[in-house]
Amino acid sequence: MTKILIPFYSSYGHVHELAKAVAAGVSMVEGAEARTVKIEEFDVTKQAMSGQEAYVKAQEEMANLPTATHDDLRWADGIIWGIPTRYGTMPAQIKQFLDSAGSLWMNGELEGKATGIFTSTGSIHGGQETTAITSLVTMLHFGMIYVGLPYGSNPEQLTTDGIGGSPYAASTVAAPDGSNQPDERELTMAKRLGTRVAEVAKKLNQ
Repeated sequence: MTKILIPFYSSYGHVHELAKAVAAGVSMVEGAEARTVKIEEFDVTKQAMSGQEAYVKAQEEMANLPTATHDDLRWADGIIWGIPTRYGTMPAQIKQFLDSAGSLWMNGELEGKATGIFTSTGSIHGGQETTAITSLVTMLHFGMIYVGLPYGSNPEQLTTDGIGGSPYAASTVAAPDGSNQPDERELTMAKRLGTRVAEVAKKLNQ
């Protein structure tokens, strides 16, 4: 069995929707198993956002998902991270989770695992590419093997009508007010990312 972990953080549910598509892509690979887990929210953020209906609704929809642990990372053969942007880089919630995994780094426990990223931004200029690239630095420090989305098998990336997706990561454009839901083409690319990482992880573990 090829075990693929999908840890994600999502404020308004856009990254959660992409995570579902990624998991569907993993399931298309024979012998691959997906485990989707959420990265824990800060209490201070819950309090600050408690008056925003869209945020509260999204959090309620994710309430029954298990919270990501370091043991989940150890379990996985491949890890596909759901990382929404914060000014072109990863959110503090994910950074804290990774920063607290120093013992895994010290012991090389994530080395050789296939990895990939999916993200969400408010606009096409809000970090669609930089979020993946800046997050990649951390993945390389842990020794993971990065898997992107090549143009050849993802022709949707050649469009000029403002959807997400790049050679660096699957992604969605949520709009500045969060009103956009992931486009079917974005979900398709997320699914392909799940399949691609699972296939690479499977080969690495043969």
